[in-house]
Amino acid sequence: MSAGFTAPSATSGYDDAQPRMGFFTDTSVCIGCKACEVACKEWNDIPATLFEFSGKSYDNTVGLGADVWRHVAFIEQRVPRIQEAALSGVFTEERPGEGGEGGLADFRWLMSSDVCKHCTTASCLDVCPTGALFKTEFATVVVQEDICNGCGYCIPACPYGVIDQRKDDGRAWKCTLCYDRLKGDLEPACAKACPTDSINFGPLEAMERMAAERLDTVMAAHVPGAQLYGDGPSGGMDGVGSLFLLLDQPEVYGLPPDPVAVTKHVGQLWRAAAVAGAALVGAAVASFAGVRR
Repeated sequence: MSAGFTAPSATSGYDDAQPRMGFFTDTSVCIGCKACEVACKEWNDIPATLFEFSGKSYDNTVGLGADVWRHVAFIEQRVPRIQEAALSGVFTEERPGEGGEGGLADFRWLMSSDVCKHCTTASCLDVCPTGALFKTEFATVVVQEDICNGCGYCIPACPYGVIDQRKDDGRAWKCTLCYDRLKGDLEPACAKACPTDSINFGPLEAMERMAAERLDTVMAAHVPGAQLYGDGPSGGMDGVGSLFLLLDQPEVYGLPPDPVAVTKHVGQLWRAAAVAGAALVGAAVASFAGVRR
C-alpha cells in the first residue's frame, strides 16, 4: 500500500475477528462431476443455468458469473499442446494404441473448479459506493443484495472476472463462501459435496500448508510443471483466500497470470491528481494575472 492510504478491504476491522478462512482446490484430483456447482446453486438458491452448447467441450457454464459461483472447467488439450507440455515435463504419460502408433494420447483432460478468490485487497469492495460489499469476520468478501444499487463499478474492478450482474435486476452477485454456513460452523456447500476432496476448506494458513505439501507430492510423482496459484502476493495482489494446484499455466485455466488490485495504488493516484490540480490552478492564476496586466 502507498503511504497514508489503506484500502477498506485490506482488513476486516472486527475486534473479534475469526481466523481467516479459505479454499484450496486441488485440480489434480478433480473429476469434473460438477457436484460443487450443483451444491452451490442448491444451497444459495441460485437460478438454474440452462444447458446450452458452448463450443467448449462439456463446459456448459463457461465461466463464473452472477448465476455461476462455482465453475468447473473442462479443458481438452490435443496433441500439439500435450507434446509441448511433455517436453517441459508437465505431461509424460504414454498410452500405446492411442494417438497414433504408441506415443502420446490424442488428448488429455484438465479439470478445475474455479471460485471467487476473496482477496485481501478486494478492489470490488473498495470501489463500491453503497457499502453493499463488506469483509466478514472470516476475512471473506460478501455482497449484500439488499443494498446493491446495480451501479456495476465492482465488475471491471475484479481482476479475476468473478463478480457479475443479473440481467433481470442488475444487482451484483458472487460467491459468499457460504457466509451463513460459516456462522453456523459448517463448511461451504461446494466443499461438502466434493467426492474427491478436490475442494478443501479451512483456516487459510492450514490451506497454505496443505497446498505446499500437495505440490511436493505431485512434483515427486514427476509432474514438474505443477504449480500453485494464489499462494503469494504476486502481480500487485496482497494475497487471496482461494488457492489452486494447477497442472499447467494459469492462462490455460482462464486465470490471469499477474492479477492486479486496481485500488492498490489509489493513494498515489489521488496525490498525482492533487499535484496536477494544483498545477492547473497555478497556471490559471498566472494566465489571469497576465491578462490583467
